[in-house]
Amino acid sequence: MSARLVVLLVVLLLFMVIPSAVDLLTEWFWFGEVDYQGIFVRTLTAKAALGGVVFLVAMAALAFNFRLALRRITKPYMLFPGGGDIQPVVLTPRQLQLLGTGLAALVALFLGIFASNQWMIWLQFQHAVPFGQLDPLYGRDVGFYVFTLPFLDLARNLALAVVVLSLIGSTAAYVVSGTLALDPGRGLIVGVEARRHLGLIVAGLFLLLAWGAYLDVPRMLTTPAGIIHGASFVDVNLRFWVFRSLVGVGLLGAVLSAVTALTPRNLPIIAAVGLYVLVTVGGNLAAFGLQRLVVTPDEQQREAPYIVHNIAATRQAFGLERLDARELSGDATLTLADIENNRDTINNVRLWDHAPLLDTFGQLQEIRTYYDFVSVDNDRYLIDGEYRQIMLSSRELNSSSLPNRSWVNERLQYTHGFGIAMGPVNQVTQEGLPVLFIKDLPPVTSVDLSLDQPSIYFGELSNDYVIVGTNTDEFHYPEGDDNVSTRYDGAGGVVISSLFRRLLFAVRFRAYEIFVSSQLNVDSRILYHRNIIDRVTTIAPFLRYDDDPYLVITDGRLVWMLDAYTITDRYPYSARATDGINYIRNAVKIVIDAYHGTTTFYLADVEDPIAKTLQAIFPDLLRGLDEMTDDLRLHIRYPEGLFSLQTSIYSTYHMTNPAVFYNKEDQWDVPIVDGEQMEPYYTIMRLPGEARAEFIQMLPFTPRGKNNLAAWMVARSDGDAYGKMLVFQFPKQKVIFGPNQIVARINQDQDISPQLTLWNQQGSEVVQGTLLVIPIEEALLYIRPLYLRASGGRIPELKRVIVAYQNQIVMEDTLDESLARLFGSALGPAPGALPAGTVLAELDVPQPADTAAAAANAPVGTEPLVAQASAHYRRALQAQREGNWALYGQEIERLGEMLTRLGSEQN
Repeated sequence: MSARLVVLLVVLLLFMVIPSAVDLLTEWFWFGEVDYQGIFVRTLTAKAALGGVVFLVAMAALAFNFRLALRRITKPYMLFPGGGDIQPVVLTPRQLQLLGTGLAALVALFLGIFASNQWMIWLQFQHAVPFGQLDPLYGRDVGFYVFTLPFLDLARNLALAVVVLSLIGSTAAYVVSGTLALDPGRGLIVGVEARRHLGLIVAGLFLLLAWGAYLDVPRMLTTPAGIIHGASFVDVNLRFWVFRSLVGVGLLGAVLSAVTALTPRNLPIIAAVGLYVLVTVGGNLAAFGLQRLVVTPDEQQREAPYIVHNIAATRQAFGLERLDARELSGDATLTLADIENNRDTINNVRLWDHAPLLDTFGQLQEIRTYYDFVSVDNDRYLIDGEYRQIMLSSRELNSSSLPNRSWVNERLQYTHGFGIAMGPVNQVTQEGLPVLFIKDLPPVTSVDLSLDQPSIYFGELSNDYVIVGTNTDEFHYPEGDDNVSTRYDGAGGVVISSLFRRLLFAVRFRAYEIFVSSQLNVDSRILYHRNIIDRVTTIAPFLRYDDDPYLVITDGRLVWMLDAYTITDRYPYSARATDGINYIRNAVKIVIDAYHGTTTFYLADVEDPIAKTLQAIFPDLLRGLDEMTDDLRLHIRYPEGLFSLQTSIYSTYHMTNPAVFYNKEDQWDVPIVDGEQMEPYYTIMRLPGEARAEFIQMLPFTPRGKNNLAAWMVARSDGDAYGKMLVFQFPKQKVIFGPNQIVARINQDQDISPQLTLWNQQGSEVVQGTLLVIPIEEALLYIRPLYLRASGGRIPELKRVIVAYQNQIVMEDTLDESLARLFGSALGPAPGALPAGTVLAELDVPQPADTAAAAANAPVGTEPLVAQASAHYRRALQAQREGNWALYGQEIERLGEMLTRLGSEQN
């Protein structure tokens, strides 16, 4: 038996204790390297202190109760009868006492581990910062519900677990000893010691039930109730009193249980249990009756005050209370002058979607198979003096795609990605491919943006460890048939100069090569936690992180910017989002250097009480936003994840009238286009009533069950306007075409639909881009890019741009050409303008003597006819080249009509 025990202990040591200790020690090294050891120590001590206290208290209570009950066993007890070759297991009373103590220690250990994982609840309770907002029913600060109530629940649940386990274990011990038995003739037999002991435990149980009922009163404000989240009519007028009654019944039950413990009578404890059950069941039945007989027949009026509480709390919790709602007339008509006055908006319309652009980058800019473009980011830069929206993507190294996946290649040589692909959102080459401002290896830039350090050691794809500063040169980038090498000169990495450290990391990463490789030296450093999400989550697991980190060029180097949120699901009366939270703030901005790995957390919302509490817990974690460089602050953007959540909530909670809210009379939806819900998108535009264009994020709304447009909502990102949200609403009596209606009209258009069908039949795949809603003044343009991808190919080419305005839909090669067809040709020369009249003569169509002159000298008001004639002519030539003679005939006929009308208007 002893030999088996030794073997068991050795196995436990090898497979549990040593790996855990190695992980702990190597994490200590890493936190020192990133300069956050204070957080590591604070977290570790909090876990150890809370878990240790719970373990000791639980073990003391359980061991005391178990040993007290086991004292009544005075004879050896057969634990296992045995059989065959297996000997029976018989324990002496002393061995039973030791077994009870061991069992108490094991249970207490599990309780301690559970408690240690709740360390943040304890720390937030200790350092809670008040919200300065009171709940509408009891006048408690919101901080009570967010910080105090969770800790009280934790303490009560742990105490309840100890008492219930003590009751179960003690009852079992008394049954084994015969002190507690059920006799068919005499009924329940309870010894004096068992009565006293179990009666006092039950008294403790009743006290905890009374405590739970007391906490249930404020908890009503944080739980769903009928049509709202929070206390409803039934809760306030009935359940409140039921819980208060249960508090009294629990206290009375504790007294009656104590009486039973100290007297030979069983009736008091039976009465206590019966009374508690009666009040609980009776309260639930009464609540059901009150809901059905009183509330349901007049629910709107009964629940109106609580709906008001729910609306106000939800808007406050999701940062919607200061949203600026503005009305639009719905009657605005765009002119050519409006288009020209909003050139900053037009010049930054995003014609490249993320997916097609990522495919194009992958084909044209990956250069080697082991490079990957993971995602495309939207941002804005001042380029050559012009404020422009751009899209960029990092060229990261994917070690799983290496042709020779040896340990040296994956961990020592191919250590980092290199460079980016970056271009404007609205420019294309003649071949329909994106224009790139920064491209190739080594990076070549065609604008006034410098990139001095393009190496990417920390990124979205960098999820494995690498070792730098070794005897092996690192691969930098390919150059012709050769490779350029480099050596890491950054600040990142944990030194592994000693054999002991090499052994530790060999154990941690299950890689013996770290210990035995001759390529490592005293200057070698190991880089891990290189994936930026993993990196920040390891440092601060108590924050929630946005799904879309984005890359920024600043001072010639690459850094990642990432948004983090403070959240809770305990805000009183606030509705819960689909992920369960009911309060959120974008309180933290994070910057991670792609070369050095330096990770800096900035406090972005100084008013957020949860962020203030975290600052009190971890004084060295959050820096002031004023410590961020001026250039980086220009690239702060409103996070898409937060805006998506807020638009989802606002689609219901823009209704502030309780009667309208109850009936959902004005419920909005995010439009569904091509079977998928529209997503928010970034753009640079001049908002109605504003003096200049700015970087915003926007999303349209439609009324629930309808397709017309109801409103559009924006979040601003620039300067002092950062974080401000606006919603522009159209009159309900006006019908403004919505995205789905525009898509249907595009697909049914007699000019566009046949062309799309023809392209698809000719072996190409037509990819319809994101439908963009572009507000100009108080009117709307709908813009949709079209891409063509060759059959079996991966490179999509931007071939057409569709623009819809009111009842008109046009499709041309470029956005400017489409706008010229709608609003006139004064937007500037467009490719493919009308040729001289001699060409038209060959086509045998009506024409003025000199079409070019007519276009140049066209009277005011005829510019749209000239633009339309030009467009019909170009489409006729295109149809001729493609052999589409039906479309060719239609376009020639329309061209003739346009020229005839033009000639008559000139005369």
